[in-house]
Amino acid sequence: MSTDRIDVLHLRAAGVSVVLDRTGDRLPRVLHWGADLGDVPAVELGALLAVSVPPLSPGSTDAPVPVSLLPEQSLGWLGTPGVTGHRDGADFSVAFTVTGVEHEVVTDGVGAHRVVVTAHDDVAALGLRVELELLASGLLRSRATLTNTGAGVYTLGTLDLALPVPPEADEILDFTGRHLRERSPQRAPFDVGTRLRESRRARAHDATLLMLAGRSGFGYRSGEVWGVHVAWSGNTRTLAERTSSGVRLLGAGELLLAGEVRLESGDEYAGPWVYASYGDGLDELAGRFHGYLRARPHHPSGPRPVLLNVWEAVYFNHDLDRLRVLADRAAAIGVERYVLDDGWFRGRRDDTAGLGDWYVDETVWPDGLGPLVDHVRGLGMQFGLWFEPEMVNPDSDVARAHPDWLLGTGGRLAPPARHQQVLDLAHPDAYAFVLERIDAILTEHPIDYVKWDHNRDLIDAGRGPTGRAGVHEQTLATYRLMDELRARHPGLEIESCAGGVGDPTSGSWSGPSGSGRRTPSTPSSGRPSRRVTACCCHRRWSARTSALPLRTPPGGPTSSASAPGPPSSPTSASSGTSRPPTTPTWRRWARGSRRTRGTARCCTAEPSSMRTRRTRRCGCAAWSLPTVARRSSRSSRSAPR
Repeated sequence: MSTDRIDVLHLRAAGVSVVLDRTGDRLPRVLHWGADLGDVPAVELGALLAVSVPPLSPGSTDAPVPVSLLPEQSLGWLGTPGVTGHRDGADFSVAFTVTGVEHEVVTDGVGAHRVVVTAHDDVAALGLRVELELLASGLLRSRATLTNTGAGVYTLGTLDLALPVPPEADEILDFTGRHLRERSPQRAPFDVGTRLRESRRARAHDATLLMLAGRSGFGYRSGEVWGVHVAWSGNTRTLAERTSSGVRLLGAGELLLAGEVRLESGDEYAGPWVYASYGDGLDELAGRFHGYLRARPHHPSGPRPVLLNVWEAVYFNHDLDRLRVLADRAAAIGVERYVLDDGWFRGRRDDTAGLGDWYVDETVWPDGLGPLVDHVRGLGMQFGLWFEPEMVNPDSDVARAHPDWLLGTGGRLAPPARHQQVLDLAHPDAYAFVLERIDAILTEHPIDYVKWDHNRDLIDAGRGPTGRAGVHEQTLATYRLMDELRARHPGLEIESCAGGVGDPTSGSWSGPSGSGRRTPSTPSSGRPSRRVTACCCHRRWSARTSALPLRTPPGGPTSSASAPGPPSSPTSASSGTSRPPTTPTWRRWARGSRRTRGTARCCTAEPSSMRTRRTRRCGCAAWSLPTVARRSSRSSRSAPR
């Protein structure tokens, strides 16, 4: 590893180049992020540095204004600053001086280059660490850690990282929506000003998964496009900004509520990873995310199990005999994972009571869950179970016994949603209770899979007794809870769900924690997300539908023109009964081609404003890749508009 100062550093991976200017003692700035420049001689990199100096604008500062990875107002930048905060009103503006730069070539198959910059502001008494990694897939990720090195409390407002995009990026694409209509695209010219998207729900039905900027008319297969994504499961902010002087950038970070992060002397705040991707078309941009996720050592390598969730077959009416019949039918058609949803715990006969009391309901399950678990596993299927660990009903034993465990501020509770309130997992006793109860259930039964739900927004999420904002701490506590459960049950898989598809992050929970930390500890290498789109129609379908005698899709079970519903073998015209297909045929249809069917038929993979078809399973609008391909040319499919 080298710690020498480098004027210009050229990083390359998978068709992407990042050129970093390290001239002087101010924070580095990105000279180029985009298509691979090839093996550029040092003299040409120097020329790139020379021509990248921004011109002086009339009425501006006497010196050019550089825009670093963390833009600073102290240099004359009057756009969105990288750091906002104060120490009792002072130190609101920062001026960092670089104290060290480290560059490492990574050969683990996931990363390619890693640059770590350390800096300090002696006046504001703040230390800064910026990590920049160009991954083997061409994905670029960055993270900043701020440390209070002075006396007194530093109240942090924002810590946003920014990346420049070229003038050719003259159109913005982001996404919006609501429950059951997520990922709706909206385009706009990249005009002067700031396009800021904030998610204050701690889930993201209406938030944008990516903030994208590209050449006007960019599509799936062509048109240069740049995008950023915040790998964080709490509140987030992403922005696209263009100044009157011509600077264009994309920025992102965690959205902190007022007073949410107060750094005592020696404390640090590690922001979430901000992932950035470039591509010639949206497919290439997305492929860099996929390549990174699949290259992780702990990423699932086998085919995804065909799953049956019994929710819409029984709702809260749990009956062992009926559930056994559903298991028999599921096994007969090749289902590999059987999930018992909401309603198995005490007092949960509807959605108004019982949530948070994680004890098996003895009145419904007099012999416990064992008979159903044994039956399901005896049929060769995995068993999964539903939890919503962060939520409680006020009409529950835990809420009545511990009202101080509920998030709220001003001496009031948040407006109810789905008859629920939010449990403060950052409260040590509440955390210990939830951990003990879930661990007890997972220890008692061989459970392979947990469906982890999150069915309401975080509103007025204050922590007692002070009432200070608590979304940040709640998110970290949830990460810790998942980490601990997976450490105790190494084979456990967690489906991250947020009312169906309300996750702002990409990926699934399958690895170590490491972002947003507020204590003086070294951040780990990555943060997987927790609330992920759960309703992928080619995999997940309801038990209500599984009992229907569905027809085999036209052209056979692997036809690209088939509707995305679960198939069945042909119905006998004489008897009116249906024969379940053989397991190999069903599995071939369910898994399809892992290059196309495994990614194309997902009800939330693409915006619902595109041409849609209604599925027979979950009732959502499922986007079909073959449908779009037929209406567009093979060389350049149009992107969502």
